[in-house]
Amino acid sequence: MRILHLHSSFDPGGKELRAARLMSLFGRGLSHTVVSAQPGALGARQAVDRAIPVDYPDSFPPLAGRPGLGRLQRIAQAMRGHDLVLTYNWGAMDAVMAHTLFARAFALPPLVHHEDGFNQDEAAGLKPLRNWYRRIALGQSAALVVPSERLERIALEVWQQPRGRVHRIVNGIATAAYARKPRPDTLPRVVKRPGEFWVGTLAGLRAVKNLPRLVRACAALPEAWHLVIVGEGPEREAIRAEALRLGIGHRLHLPGFVPDPASVVGLFDLFALSSDSEQFPISVVEAMAAGLPVVSPAVGDVAGMVAAENRPFVVDPGNEAALAAALATLAADAPRREAIGRANRARAVADYDEAAMVAAYRAVYGAALGTGRFP
Repeated sequence: MRILHLHSSFDPGGKELRAARLMSLFGRGLSHTVVSAQPGALGARQAVDRAIPVDYPDSFPPLAGRPGLGRLQRIAQAMRGHDLVLTYNWGAMDAVMAHTLFARAFALPPLVHHEDGFNQDEAAGLKPLRNWYRRIALGQSAALVVPSERLERIALEVWQQPRGRVHRIVNGIATAAYARKPRPDTLPRVVKRPGEFWVGTLAGLRAVKNLPRLVRACAALPEAWHLVIVGEGPEREAIRAEALRLGIGHRLHLPGFVPDPASVVGLFDLFALSSDSEQFPISVVEAMAAGLPVVSPAVGDVAGMVAAENRPFVVDPGNEAALAAALATLAADAPRREAIGRANRARAVADYDEAAMVAAYRAVYGAALGTGRFP
């Protein structure tokens, strides 16, 4: 069975790493073709099991550009020869439109679209023209998969998708892998020394993550507290520049992308987000599974994801002072950090283990294929 994945980007981020994990878990009975709307943005390929047959072609028609009929027809023609098409986020929406326009003419395979959230240009509000385009483009899709309650409401009410097409599947992980305490020298180029404490995060270094805000929120923490941001992306120098401006460059560490987050998250003492937009962030689930307290703006479903004991530390979006105060409170209270971490771990094991997520994706993809089973 041949699966075509059309991504807005395949650089490491939550939805990309989830897709890589699912590809690995579905096994060697499938072959995959992965295309990124951003040329060369394929860093998440490191997270796919090397035994899985995956192709990353250069010849697929560009997913980005003016949505003229000729270009959309070429994208649709390139879908031929596959058994299932999986598209991801706004950057692949022209491919979804191409499928809707030409599915019958070209006898195209079924398409399942995945919407995981919004970039900086829609973080403050959805664009009406894009809403209209999504509404039409999704007309022939077999299913629309979203991870959060907010995205489910948007899909039903704003994009006007029928109830039977929309499936909310919360992100899950292999929670057992996060129970182990990592070695202090696990990260490349960074060693956790005795007496150090780490505020950590896992994130693509993109503008929507607003990581300079996290740098500012950590600036007043005691000298023993360091900020460790695991990930790669175009905002690396802006993050570093903010730390240097505030005189904490020696307490900021940017070790790059790590393909196995379970090997590093347990080194953190606190987990923090500073994003302008999230939905159901996998990184929060990973932190919870590692037994960490989470400090975050109340974006997406974060407030409902964490244990009740953690909710006072999910602050109003955009309130930088509240974010800094929450970090300072937990940094000064080790027993409370430990108690919240235990509660978060219990919640993650009970509600967010990957077995349920994988079963749900198998069911959606199987229904799209008309087999009821996948693979």
